[in-house]
Amino acid sequence: MRCERIDTARNGDGSSLGILPQHCLSSLGLGNEQLLRASVGNAPIILYALDSNGIFTLSEGKGLEALGLKAGEVIGQSIFDLYKDRPEILANIRNVLAGKEVTWIVQIGDVVYENRTTPLQNQTGQVVGLVGVAIDITERQRTEERLRQLAAAVEFAEDAIAITSTHLTFPGPEIIFVNRAFTRMTGYTPEEVIGESPRILQGPKTDRTLLDRLRQTLSEGKVFYGEAINYRKDGTEFYNEWHIEPIKNEQDETTHYLAIQRDITQRKQVEAQLFHAAYHDALTGLPNRALFMDRLRQTLERANQCQDYLFAVLFLDVDRFKVINDSLGHLAGDQLLVAIAKILQASVRPEDTVARLSGDEFAIVLADLPDLSHVTRIANRLQRQLRKPLQIEGQEVFSTVSIGIALSMLGYDQAEDILRDADIAMYRAKALGRARYAVFNKTMHHQAVARLQMETDLRHVLERQELRLHYQPIVSLATGQISGFEALVRWQHPTRGLVSPAEFIPVAEETGLILPMGEWVLREACSQLQRWHSAFPNHRGLTMSVNLSGRQFLQPDLIEKIDQILHKTECDPYSLKLEITESAIADNEDAIAMLEYLRVLGVELSIDDFGTGYSSLSRLYHFPINTLKIDRSFVSRMGIGGESLPIVRAIVTLANNLGMDVTAEGIETIQQMKQLQTMGCESGQGYLFSKPVDSMAAETLIAASSCYNLSPI
Repeated sequence: MRCERIDTARNGDGSSLGILPQHCLSSLGLGNEQLLRASVGNAPIILYALDSNGIFTLSEGKGLEALGLKAGEVIGQSIFDLYKDRPEILANIRNVLAGKEVTWIVQIGDVVYENRTTPLQNQTGQVVGLVGVAIDITERQRTEERLRQLAAAVEFAEDAIAITSTHLTFPGPEIIFVNRAFTRMTGYTPEEVIGESPRILQGPKTDRTLLDRLRQTLSEGKVFYGEAINYRKDGTEFYNEWHIEPIKNEQDETTHYLAIQRDITQRKQVEAQLFHAAYHDALTGLPNRALFMDRLRQTLERANQCQDYLFAVLFLDVDRFKVINDSLGHLAGDQLLVAIAKILQASVRPEDTVARLSGDEFAIVLADLPDLSHVTRIANRLQRQLRKPLQIEGQEVFSTVSIGIALSMLGYDQAEDILRDADIAMYRAKALGRARYAVFNKTMHHQAVARLQMETDLRHVLERQELRLHYQPIVSLATGQISGFEALVRWQHPTRGLVSPAEFIPVAEETGLILPMGEWVLREACSQLQRWHSAFPNHRGLTMSVNLSGRQFLQPDLIEKIDQILHKTECDPYSLKLEITESAIADNEDAIAMLEYLRVLGVELSIDDFGTGYSSLSRLYHFPINTLKIDRSFVSRMGIGGESLPIVRAIVTLANNLGMDVTAEGIETIQQMKQLQTMGCESGQGYLFSKPVDSMAAETLIAASSCYNLSPI
């Protein structure tokens, strides 16, 4: 580059190089000399010139301060000496002195400079030096570095990022940038989506209401958060979480939208799994009680809104499930429940709800019924399907269900009430013999409430001393003498009066209250017998028969409790007869050992209600039993037609062959007594002799040495 000679720049020996002409300044991008002189003192730049030997002939500018230099301080010094340890600087200087224009970046200390250098030539074209400007670009470079880092952060971010234009009306904004995560999430490359509308991700399941809310929020200049179902390039659905906010300029005008998106499909799947686990039964996959009640409430709400809307609730309990579970094992029990669940689902409509409430209990909501006859058809269908044998663990298993039905026509306000009534009806079906259904009516509810009240009252019966013992004489059918009494418990209720054992004993058995009650009965009966023995020395042969419930017989500490009662009451153990039902000993593998222990105590043992259960005669032979008691149901049918005579005769014969005594219950007529005498039955009891009486009346009978007049055979 040729420069005119003028009096400013000088050689190292002081000879003039001349002022830098205008076209030299222009080539450096510095404008005219006057402007340069006015601004060079304030701008963060350094204006410098070198002669052909690399000697500084010019050094001006505010940028010198960053290097700790003053204007003109280095004039006359060689750049090759100043920067001899910076070969890259010297290499660029040599290139310029060789006639090349060079722009290069160098860092000196903490400052980064952009150097623009151009050679100076004389009129003959000989390079006589160079002129350069060093611009402090430290901040610019830092800014550029931050921008590069930001760009990298955006490009490599885990979240999908897109930048769009601001056109919210149809066809919508255009995508102008997407990062790599966007491509990973959607399958679309930048080339495929830039210039397109975000609508490219939408599909049939995309929430249109959400999109309307999105447009409204952005049009108000607010940040939008939301979740939607979108579609990948290959058409597959994914759940998308959005965070979209406006990008604004210095005038607070929205110029673009920044959309940060995240694929939350996996989270949604986990949420769905957790929801399913929270509202479905893990074993059968059916809705659980929580979901069932929610569906039932929705159904009830529809029924309350529409007068003609009919529905029904079915409460199902698997009959004999405990027997199957205990005999085949819990795994087989689970398989049975799964099989039943499948049958129930297959037997109803898709709009109906089948649920497993707990254990072996299921429930069904039959919704929007055409008529009530549909309910009984479904119930009958369920019974037919469930009667069919099932293959469980290689065995053929027969199972049935008891079904309780509650109908919406009774007018319910609470879902809990209709389920409760279906449950009550189910228990009614079980009481009727299982494997059937019962439809709830108001009477059942009153009975259930009464039963609950009875259970509540029973829990206080001992502390309130409301139990009483009555005693029914047991008479020798040979002599007519009273040989003993059977202690029978009665409940003197404060408001209901004397409550029959037939009412409260089943409730006590079911709730377990029979255990403390039974212990009280045994203690009271033994105490009473001891008092009679003391008061009537001539009647020390009197015995006391006490019923032992099945639950009492299963107590592990039964022997210990009986022994303690005998010792505390000082009752003669040989005068105590414990009556045990057939089922209690038939279901108990340890029955023989338990009975043997009782015999060791001296207690006599009777099988109560013999003939009504299912005792194995071969096992009966091994039981240490003293007496068989013939149930009143057989005695009552010995009269007209004599249909039970052969059975009673067989029982008496069996007992005699086994060395046991026989006592007949429920003797009410002379004919019955005569028939029993003829068979050789030793003892009997019943209204023919005496109804159960209180202790004072029993003492009167003992004191009078009552002997019943037995008519001759």
